[in-house]
Amino acid sequence: MVCRYLQTQCTNLQKKAMKEQSVSPITVTSPLLPDLEALQPMLNDIWQRKWITNMGCYHEQLEQALTHYLGVEYLSVFTNGTLPLITALQALGITEGEVITSPYSFVATTHAIWWNGLKPVFVDVDPKTGNINPDLIESAITSRTVAILPVHVYGCPCDVERIQAIADKHNLKVIYDAAHAFGVRLADGTSVLQYGDMSTLSFHATKVYNTIEGGALVSRSQQMKERIDHLKNFGFEDEVTVVAPGINSKMDEVRSAYGLINLKQVDTAIAARKKAAEQYIEAIKGIRGLRCFPFIENLSFQWNYAYFPILVDEGEYGFSRDALYERMRERGVMGRRYFYPLISTFEPYTHYASAAKDNLPIASRLASDVICLPMHHLLTKEDVERIVQSLILE
Repeated sequence: MVCRYLQTQCTNLQKKAMKEQSVSPITVTSPLLPDLEALQPMLNDIWQRKWITNMGCYHEQLEQALTHYLGVEYLSVFTNGTLPLITALQALGITEGEVITSPYSFVATTHAIWWNGLKPVFVDVDPKTGNINPDLIESAITSRTVAILPVHVYGCPCDVERIQAIADKHNLKVIYDAAHAFGVRLADGTSVLQYGDMSTLSFHATKVYNTIEGGALVSRSQQMKERIDHLKNFGFEDEVTVVAPGINSKMDEVRSAYGLINLKQVDTAIAARKKAAEQYIEAIKGIRGLRCFPFIENLSFQWNYAYFPILVDEGEYGFSRDALYERMRERGVMGRRYFYPLISTFEPYTHYASAAKDNLPIASRLASDVICLPMHHLLTKEDVERIVQSLILE
């Protein structure tokens, strides 16, 4: 009787502990925040200067610091990550025609094409990386094709050499959406941002490095940087001269200061993400029907551990990806179906022939099979264990 009583008490305690756990969810991401004590003197300085936007001193310092950190020559910061995509097409003078891109991305990638009055043409992706498949690009090129807009999905570099060879052959511009690729370098140490005519970055709060909201556009010459800087400031060249129909997309001084401090701690944050990823990799091996996204199993570049996507084999696992997503949420673990739905399934784009599901079989499959596990610098060993436990079917 005593043993049965103790067993009942233990079971009740376990249920209580699980209930308490459920009210403290593990979020899919957590923002890298600067130390308030370090930020306060910079805020005091901004308040004293009374120069809070329009390319002040912290804006200039951040551009210089990012240029150095990322291993690029020319970089312009923006108020968010979408405006660099829109501005890149404008800066290159691309005003009409078709742009080849991937449906497996955040919707801003294709929206930028639409906002420039251009036609997106979707090409399927590589199952090992989620990136646009170079083998399929040439067959999508027509007499109206003007550019290729690939995405470094999850921070995994595209096949930049092959894409450039195709672009050179057909005289096309290449703009990389590198929103996930902050600090990513190829095996030889070259920044992935060195490739293409331009690369764009997002500094949204969910990213490895953030300025709350923000972004950047990497270009190849001083002349192009000057054009970009005009475009992000209404097209002003000087106080009385407007040289282009620009927009207001400047980053303010407060976020620039915030970004300068975060840049000093981003390497430590990436190292913490790596530890969590290593724990995931080892644990996923033991769960039948789940596996790490293929590029993770064979890293051939310097990754930033921006996300941790896994593939769900419903037949082997016994649960669909969506059922697992709900199961995790019930246990207080916030995964993310990323990218789902495909951009090509959204109403503004479904009428394009290239948006047909038959044209995008791999992207469609990934959209239904991939879930991103929580990944950020604050995850503890115990957090990861709890996340893994939510994946294990009783």
